[in-house]
Amino acid sequence: MANADRVGVPPGLPGKGKEVMPGGRKNIAHALTSGGEVAFGTDAAVYPHGLNAHEFAVMVKLGLTPLQSIQAATIDAADLLGWSDKIGAVESGKWADIIAVDGDPLQDVTTLERVKFVMKGGEVVKNEYGK
Repeated sequence: MANADRVGVPPGLPGKGKEVMPGGRKNIAHALTSGGEVAFGTDAAVYPHGLNAHEFAVMVKLGLTPLQSIQAATIDAADLLGWSDKIGAVESGKWADIIAVDGDPLQDVTTLERVKFVMKGGEVVKNEYGK
């Protein structure tokens, strides 16, 4: 709830969040470690748009490997949405939504919080390498 003030969360909700989040984390950890299907996502209140990459580290703390957290945001999310034919992997015919970071996110998943390059639908929309 660190972003509650910034995103305008009503006054009573942060306290309620602190009350229920430990149980929620326990349930999510159980789902993740027992083979449940999980997709990376946001409700934009915990991590506002643009900051949701912090969820990767949370997923790792809850029991996923860095690779599993990345797969939850790519191939697993595409599958659960029924969009595997359009997104979720770098393959011919898919939408070409690609990011690049410095470093190896399999060694340090927080690397994904510092995106240097973004291609959306085959168009480069951010390129800190070309500067």
